[in-house]
Amino acid sequence: MRILLPIVFILATAQLRGQAFENVVPNQDYPYNHYLALEPADSIRGALLLFPGFSQPVESVFGESQLPNVAYSNGLLTLVIAGGSFLAADNNWNARTNFLLNHALEKYQIPPDKVVIGGFSAGGTLALGYTEACYRDPESFTVQPRAVFTVDSPIDLFEIWDYFEREIARNFSEVGTNEARFIRQRMTDTYGTPEDKPEVYRQLTPFRVNQPDPGNEQYLSEVAVRLYYEVAIDWQLRNRRRSVYDANFLQGSDLIRALLEQGHQRAEFIQSERTGRRSNGMRHPHSWSIVDEVDCVQWLLQILDNQ
Repeated sequence: MRILLPIVFILATAQLRGQAFENVVPNQDYPYNHYLALEPADSIRGALLLFPGFSQPVESVFGESQLPNVAYSNGLLTLVIAGGSFLAADNNWNARTNFLLNHALEKYQIPPDKVVIGGFSAGGTLALGYTEACYRDPESFTVQPRAVFTVDSPIDLFEIWDYFEREIARNFSEVGTNEARFIRQRMTDTYGTPEDKPEVYRQLTPFRVNQPDPGNEQYLSEVAVRLYYEVAIDWQLRNRRRSVYDANFLQGSDLIRALLEQGHQRAEFIQSERTGRRSNGMRHPHSWSIVDEVDCVQWLLQILDNQ
């Protein structure tokens, strides 16, 4: 989930396209006190709020995805808030996101009903959790997002814990093993373990696989939902020794199944036809690039334009 990206490339991309990114700092004393905004030249049709992956800076989105560029060309204000080392949309995360998002809505004069949200990797986990919280407790939130999408995101905190255990036991990929150890320790320090604190994890996880009754996903009933994945099992097997049981899309498909069974008519599992690559050209299915940016923005605009 954690990827360090080349900021030099990011800034060069922004300059080549002549777009004015604004670094907005609402409060110098507030932790994680800024967001990046890309304002379209013409009138604003709505706001696209994006969350990068675990520990990634806000600038990373602009180098790894063309979503901000396509949004810019279609009248969407792009806002990027970094998730830092947050793993779930807990009270602290929600309060910080509310603070920054409310500031942006006022600054750019965006109606609260014109907001859509997306995130990559752990950022998608946060996007789902935040959206659910907005509908679960609407009096505590200014917005109820119209749509939410994730990009190769883990959505079950219980399952991601079990995956980390398997990754550590395999000890095949140094990158994967170190990430698993680091994030598992972060989860333990912040929330305890799923075994010791199951109720905490049930409250925080966007979805629980194979649960008999509806969980937090029930709060997505009024939201258009897309989950993007590249189903690249051969790459995972050869490069990471991971099977389908270690893939994020396994839990994602179960979420879409659950939503459909609950009568949700706008829940979609998007199996990408794109080959995932990082901005440096490296092949990797866990990448922003699996999203067809034009199709995604068209989908978002259709939702925003239909009241």
